[in-house]
Amino acid sequence: MSNIQGKVVIIMGASSGIGEATTKKLAHEGAKLVIAARRHDRLKALVESLPNAEISYAVADVTNKEEVQAVVDLAMEKYGRVDVLYNNAGVMPTAPLSETRFDEWRQMLDINIMGVLNGIAAVLPIMKNQQSGQIIATDSIAGHVVYPGSAVYCGTKFAVRAIMEGLRQEERENNIRSTIISPGLVDTELYTTVNDHVNREWLKNNAKIEGVGLKPSDVADAVAYAISTPDTVAISEIMIRPTKQVI
Repeated sequence: MSNIQGKVVIIMGASSGIGEATTKKLAHEGAKLVIAARRHDRLKALVESLPNAEISYAVADVTNKEEVQAVVDLAMEKYGRVDVLYNNAGVMPTAPLSETRFDEWRQMLDINIMGVLNGIAAVLPIMKNQQSGQIIATDSIAGHVVYPGSAVYCGTKFAVRAIMEGLRQEERENNIRSTIISPGLVDTELYTTVNDHVNREWLKNNAKIEGVGLKPSDVADAVAYAISTPDTVAISEIMIRPTKQVI
């Protein structure tokens, strides 16, 4: 029996890419799942594709703390506990700072940082009461390395890294573990959040090349590993790059 079996896991940003692959992986491992994202049709189709899984879904935007709270409330109603929260939602519009794309900056701050904080805020009281729990966030290699054209995106991912380390230090005595998963280029729909046409096409095409881009299932395996470790073991971060990635 895996250490994942029977665990109550909430996945935010579950409708495609890494979130979808992780949902499938954890369902196969016997987790009790509550998944959320903005696209109802995608969530419904994903749940219907897993007829043997114990899984519920709710539509939620991670920037809306009431909607995030409602997802956590659903998990508590159904299962009476939350073992794992996986904050996976994110966007990556890239452009030089000189283009002053204020709306994109605000969107990244709201989704990539506040979205993570909204999730943490919703589950912390429950996990403190349980005296156990694990909070996972999708970070990025961009949370460890800065490169041109992505200063704000990198900034949001550095922030997530700092927040999750602060969470670890603050809640370790309550047996609450924090983990960041930092992938390189992954073949997901994240490229659709890039408004620059040239960058968008480059990301879309290169992510599909073996060794240049990861599959979402590669990242899902890393998430499953982190969840499968004993409660006495805290996997603080996993960096997972395609073999041929430079940075």
